[in-house]
Order: sequence, then structure tokens, then C-alpha cells
Amino acid sequence: MNLKQIKETIEKQEYDFLKENEHLGNNIILLTLGGSHAYGMDKEDSDLDVRGVALNNKEEILLGKDFEQVVEIDTDTTVYSFNKILQLLKSNNPNTIEILGCKPEHYLYLSDVGRELLNNRKMFLSKICINSFAGYASSQLRRMENKAARLVGQAQNEEYILKSINNASYDFKNRYFPMDDGSLNLYTDKAVQEGYDTEIFMDIDLKHYPLRDWTGMWNEMKAIVSSYKKIGRRNEKAMNKDKLGKHMAHLIRLYMMCIDILEKEEIITYRENEHDLLMSIRNGEYLDSNRQPISGFYDLLNEYEKKFDYAKENTSLPSVPDYKRIEEFKMYVNERIVKGDI
Repeated sequence: MNLKQIKETIEKQEYDFLKENEHLGNNIILLTLGGSHAYGMDKEDSDLDVRGVALNNKEEILLGKDFEQVVEIDTDTTVYSFNKILQLLKSNNPNTIEILGCKPEHYLYLSDVGRELLNNRKMFLSKICINSFAGYASSQLRRMENKAARLVGQAQNEEYILKSINNASYDFKNRYFPMDDGSLNLYTDKAVQEGYDTEIFMDIDLKHYPLRDWTGMWNEMKAIVSSYKKIGRRNEKAMNKDKLGKHMAHLIRLYMMCIDILEKEEIITYRENEHDLLMSIRNGEYLDSNRQPISGFYDLLNEYEKKFDYAKENTSLPSVPDYKRIEEFKMYVNERIVKGDI
């Protein structure tokens, strides 16, 4: 679907809610493409995603209310309130900060206030992106490995579960009370459970360790194990559509985008320079004949993880966003709404 077709689609009846919804209409300050079209990773059958921002009205501002967002599932459209998007942008949420870095021609509508928001995008950038993007990347890696595991035997599936737990536990040292090396050791061995060839075992040597920290880690590991048992209609549909390559490509894209933020202090949503690489991953060129990720993909992933580690150690970004500037911008816009200037 080219840009002309996209704009024609937005004019169709199913998008009338953009004009008719009480929170949208003239309150909209920004509409842009989201998803694969925004990243430059779309295919002929890619769904059209639309993302946007709409101002809060006078009543909401004065009464401290907020509609937060309007979600229209049938058209894959999400429009955030102005006050809500500022909060999400301060947390460097990958799904929302990308709205500020789209190609100019991908903005389907942009008001003067919307343009001011884009022009002030750097006030949101900070080292907070390190954890927010790493968290999303970890989640994407888990989805990828989860889907890959469904295509193999029980023993290899167990290895995928262990790998997912190890990936998740990489950040445990930053969030939980530290352990001595070797205090927790996870590994696979010959199964004792009936119907299993191998299973994951653990060796634990902990003394005077905070119970709440242990239960936190335990619940995270338990959630990963449980997630591999849930196939359901949605996951079966995803497997039938062969979305494994898509998850792999988005994992690499997340690293690319965060590295740009850390090194260039720029939000680059459309990956023009890496288009061919990302599409080759999405199209399955990094999968073997059994639809498993090949070693070359993990080499590539390791390369980007090293670039990410270097970038986060050498970035000149502040530790937190420019809260004062953000609050001043929020007051400036909302005061104009209350006065009727917007």
C-alpha cells in the first residue's frame, strides 16, 4: 500500500470516528503511520496502523480529568490525549516515542501545536531509554524464542525456556538484592517428570537473602515457563502466518533505534539505511529449513547488543528528561486551550 492509497483509506467511512468522536475531531494535533509502515518494514499484506495525539478539552484541564486514549480496534488506530502522551514520552516508551521520529510524509495530519511537539522532541530524551528499550527488546526476544520453540521437540523446547530465563535474568542484578556468583544455577538434564526427555533443574545456595526479592525473581521465571504452555488461537494464528521472522526483525530494529537515541540524540523511526537487512530478516533469510533462527542471526544480535552496551556507557544524554521544559510546554498548551486560543 503506497502513501496515496493510505491517505485514500483514511478518508473511508470506517475512519469517520476520527471526526465524530467527542475527544478527537478538531482536538487532533497529530496523526501518523504506525507499525511496519512507519518503520519501512511493510509488505503488501501489512496492516495499516494509525497513531495520533489529541488535545484535552477545557473541562478536562480545569477538572483534572483525562480521556487518556481512544482505541479503535477495527482500524488499528490509537490516539493519545496530550496529557497522557507527555507522560509516556517522559518514560521513553518505545511504542510512543517513535511517533516523534516518523518520515515527514508519514504525518497524515499535523497542526501548529503538533509541529511544536515534534520540534521539542529532544526534551524527552534521556538515559531512561536504556531500560525502556531493553525491556521491550527482552520481551521481543522472548516472543521470538517462544514461537521458535513451538516448532521443535520437547528437549530443544526446554533449552529455549532456559535461554529465555537467562535473558530475563540478565537484569536481575539491577533490580534485586545481589547474589554471589554461583548462588543460582539453572541447567537442563535428564528429566524426572514423566513424558519429558529433559527438563530444567536448579541448584540454589542462598543465605540471609530477602524473601521479597526472591519471590520477585521466582515469579518472573515462573511466568516465562507458563508462557511456553499457552498456545491458544492467537499463537496458532501467529505461527500459521509465520511471524517468527517479523519478531526477529523488530528485535534488531529496537536496538537500532535506541542506539540512535543514545549516540545521535535523534529519534529515527523509519529505518531507511537498514531497510534491506531488516526485510531480509523479516522474510525468513535468517531461518533454517526447520524455521529456526540460524547462528548468523544470533551473531547479528550479539553485535547489536555490544553496540548498545557501548552506546549506553558513552552517551551524553541526561539521566532524566528535561522535566521543567516539559511541564512548561504542557502549561503553555493547556493555558491556550483554557483561554480559547486553540
